[in-house]
Amino acid sequence: MIETKTYLGGKYDVVVVGAGHAGVEAALAASRMGLQTLILTISLDGIVALSCNPNIGGTGKGHLVREIDALGGEMALNIDKSFIQSRMLNLSKGPAVHSLRVQADKKMYHTEMKKMIEDEPNLTLRQGEAIDILFEDEAIKGVVTRTGAVYETKAVVIATGTYLGGRVYIGEVNYQSGPDGMFPSLLLSDSLKEKGFQLRRMKTGTPARVHRDSIDYSVMEIQPGDDEVIPFSFLNMGKKFDFEQVPCYLTYTTEATHEIIRQNLDRSPMFSGYIEGVGPRYCPSIEDKVVRFGDRDKHQVFIEPEGLSTKEMYVQGVSSSLPEEVQIDMYKKIIGLENVQFMRTAYAIEYDSINPTMLKRTLEHKSISNLFFAGQINGSSGYEEAAAQGLIAGINAAQNVKGRGPFVLDRSEAYIGVLIDDLVTKGTDEPYRMMTSRAEYRLTLRQDNADLRLTKKGHDLGLVTQERYEKTIEKEKLIDCELKRLKKVIINPNAENNRILEGIGSTPIKNATSLYDLIRRPEISYDDTAVFDPDRYTLLKEIRLQVETQIKYEGYIKKQMQQIEQFKKLENKKLSVEFDYSRVRGLSNEALQKLSAIKPDSVGQASRISGVSPADINVLLIYLEQRRRNGEMDE
Repeated sequence: MIETKTYLGGKYDVVVVGAGHAGVEAALAASRMGLQTLILTISLDGIVALSCNPNIGGTGKGHLVREIDALGGEMALNIDKSFIQSRMLNLSKGPAVHSLRVQADKKMYHTEMKKMIEDEPNLTLRQGEAIDILFEDEAIKGVVTRTGAVYETKAVVIATGTYLGGRVYIGEVNYQSGPDGMFPSLLLSDSLKEKGFQLRRMKTGTPARVHRDSIDYSVMEIQPGDDEVIPFSFLNMGKKFDFEQVPCYLTYTTEATHEIIRQNLDRSPMFSGYIEGVGPRYCPSIEDKVVRFGDRDKHQVFIEPEGLSTKEMYVQGVSSSLPEEVQIDMYKKIIGLENVQFMRTAYAIEYDSINPTMLKRTLEHKSISNLFFAGQINGSSGYEEAAAQGLIAGINAAQNVKGRGPFVLDRSEAYIGVLIDDLVTKGTDEPYRMMTSRAEYRLTLRQDNADLRLTKKGHDLGLVTQERYEKTIEKEKLIDCELKRLKKVIINPNAENNRILEGIGSTPIKNATSLYDLIRRPEISYDDTAVFDPDRYTLLKEIRLQVETQIKYEGYIKKQMQQIEQFKKLENKKLSVEFDYSRVRGLSNEALQKLSAIKPDSVGQASRISGVSPADINVLLIYLEQRRRNGEMDE
């Protein structure tokens, strides 16, 4: 640590270190819950920077954004102000995996969020580099900045993104840096290590940005936005977005691209051993793709605009840490990029992170009260994963300061619950990415019903207004009333009705049938039945889709609700932090070690720890039942 003359910079209830997607949601949540909150950032120009891909959402990630919105977070509202193209993904599949993905104007996204922060009551925005976290007797006391300011506080959220110990790699060249040429956070990394935190290296990367006018779009496949724009925020449902969307383009690498990469692998720091950190499995560099999938003669490349006020284009699918001159050569072998002009070189960035198993499901450190971690420092990747963690960390920091109980979402309630439970229970050896396949109960955790699942929780926390809460209650009533009404609307098997059914590709009916039962047919939509229902009240599209989904998947949803009920039984069997697992005879040595280290808060969480077998859980359940019968208190 450097010697710095300190002074009292101020006193706050909560201090958030970092103003990326995690830090901003944490700070907004705490301040909106009535606490005086400070957000410290190395640069005001880096607030919610879209340093990598200029988009929000996507498969799995779109669910997180909708859940953040339902709880009263800001990400969805902000992207609705600043998107330039919108697409709903996976429409050919079931509603459980439908995911909204939009292109952002990255400058506008930053500007709009910065305005929101600046106008937020109880929230102070300050440019400054945090270099030390102060705590005594395992309790938070304050944060120190490089200039010597000491901000006394009751709670701290560390959300440093890829800045913590950041180092950029471009071929043989490497230097200390944050993303996009920003300053890294080096002294805080040293301070955490001195305090006994075990940090580990992770890696991510980004492709080059190229000049729009140097691209030949005529040989590419255009990727337009959807004709009907569906917003991310439930507050904007029904709103018209009348503007011309900006297209993206699909092209491909060639064998010549791959050959240049293969010839220069020894110059890639990923393969030469310079980079220690593990990269994201589901977002590999182009070098990694060529090595891992050597039998493929091409890979997809998406050309995406960075905004309306710039000619920079993002070349998705070609992130790289190869030397600059090699990058230029191999980009020019991509179809349509033969005359490409670089504006920013691709790079890999390595940064420090913690082992998230040292955290509770509130994202609070297990040993240091009121110290929270959120975002990429926890081993996750992506803006959406970071924002979700930031929101939960900010909420729980406020709950602690107010003397209230913890706020935890479990795996059956939200994708946010899946994300956090995976991180703190299983840990991760690589940047974690949210995907729909990670959620066991994805049929009930759809993106379209996030408001119905979570708005009440946000209202109870004080993050959702009464007006919004009442709108959600009204929506629930409309859906319920329509489901009941459709069961009562009966059509008879006459020639005209059967002619209509055949016209929409369905089979005739032989008996009187309710519209409810007709909609159960896979080929018939809710809207198709309007012809049989002339007195139907016009409902918003989001409500019509909810009604249709609940009817078509009724049997599956009931089965999943039964599974959730069984899941809840184990989740409700609580375990204290002080529980002594050495007293449970019959546990395997690995289970004893893992349970003692992670200290799960329930039997359900214990069952998801790697190395804890079903047999170990049965032993634990028998032990708990014996103690219950003997009238023993929790340890």
